Amino acid sequence: MVTIKDVARVAGVSTATVSRVIHNGGQVGDACRARVKKVIQELKYSPNTNAQALVSKTNNTIGVVTPKLSMSFFGTLASGVEHTAREKGYKLLMANSLYETQSELDAINSLRNHNCQAIILHSEYSDEDTLVQLAKDIPGLVVVNRYIPAIANRCVWLDNQSGAKRATEYLLAHGHREFAVVTSIYQNRDPDIRLQTIKQTLEQHDLKLDKQAVAESTANIEGGEQAVKELLASGSKFTALMAYNDLMAIGAIHALFAAGLRVPEDVSVFGFDDLPVARACRPRLTTMRYPIEEMSAYAADLAIKLSDPKQTPSSQTHLFIPELVERDSVRDISRD
Repeated sequence: MVTIKDVARVAGVSTATVSRVIHNGGQVGDACRARVKKVIQELKYSPNTNAQALVSKTNNTIGVVTPKLSMSFFGTLASGVEHTAREKGYKLLMANSLYETQSELDAINSLRNHNCQAIILHSEYSDEDTLVQLAKDIPGLVVVNRYIPAIANRCVWLDNQSGAKRATEYLLAHGHREFAVVTSIYQNRDPDIRLQTIKQTLEQHDLKLDKQAVAESTANIEGGEQAVKELLASGSKFTALMAYNDLMAIGAIHALFAAGLRVPEDVSVFGFDDLPVARACRPRLTTMRYPIEEMSAYAADLAIKLSDPKQTPSSQTHLFIPELVERDSVRDISRD
């Protein structure tokens, strides 16, 4: 690898002069500057930006850690961060945690080894104490999709309660009284919050969600299919099915069709997230829009600001509200 010392030796100047030429600074004569630039081009020298960052204690790199970037939701999250990174002139580094605590910490440490001061973290399994300590160690750490009171000003999260309540009330307004839920086995807080809110909302209308009307599986299409097969095998009767996310909802639709049930004629299906696939499936999916791309873009901007020592940290909190998106997968049976 060509170094700055190689350029200085071939050009017959000091490394300080080469550095001044690279950064367009200092007193360097035109002839000397031209000679150094020519040598840089001939040797194909590229400045080590990581080393420069270590010297200056600054870096224009922003990092993203998610469980699995190949999943639509997390790919959309990364897209939002990238939008802000490009806008702010930052480079983007990404890493998977693979749903493992140690892998998550390893990914964060890898970004820190690149002197990355701004990091967007979607943390599934790290405990709150660990995240609070990381926030103390990393100036620009921002946690997405999780609320931790001790570092509330670094959290960008969604109001899952209002989203689940709105979805349940929408189905109730459409005449549904028999509900089933397919939810995620993943041990983050979202599935539990949404499920408990659905139960509470139904109870407010003198209805009860039976235990056998809830099935857990992986939060993907296959998981949605498997969960509905379990519901049907248990003999559970329902006219409305609520899914943890759009992928599970689509899997549920597949399983219902395979069992000879039509959507929405026999069973209405409600998703969550509003991924692009929700508009592409048939019937088009009614869902709650999770503005993850906007949230992650906002989180990236917040992380950049927090990583700047000149900025005064704010105590502001950052809560986003999901929106109802009405399409074709829910039928109004109140008029039957």
